[in-house]
Amino acid sequence: MAKVFVSTVIGAPVGQVWPVVRDFNGLPAWTPFAAESRIEMGAPADQIGCVRNFSLKDGARLRERLLALSDYDFSMTYSILESPMGVEDYVATLSLKPVTDGDRTYIEWTAEFRVPAGNDQELVTFIGENVFHAALQALKQRFGG
Repeated sequence: MAKVFVSTVIGAPVGQVWPVVRDFNGLPAWTPFAAESRIEMGAPADQIGCVRNFSLKDGARLRERLLALSDYDFSMTYSILESPMGVEDYVATLSLKPVTDGDRTYIEWTAEFRVPAGNDQELVTFIGENVFHAALQALKQRFGG
């Protein structure tokens, strides 16, 4: 299994950051790559099992299923159902923790997945840099660095 891990600290309290990332349908509001998103079948965006269907700014389309959502732990876990990246058994978790020194937020985004032979490091780098890191940097900017 290939693994990706990206983390950062955001200069805002977890109570302000969590509502933004908690919205499973909200990627276009805080990531630089998502163009539009909808939850299939009109399901609520916080319903376990709901499927978000979203397009990237380059026109690619992805479908992801919400597997877990915890307001207590400030975390969400989801899987990719369809993607142009060629990943299989992809499961990712986005989790936040309060940093009491300065009332900031520690955020980490992890994923594990299988890829076609010989392509794993390329996809790990792509997801780590172009997806997770890019999104977390945009989130930092949203909250003033």
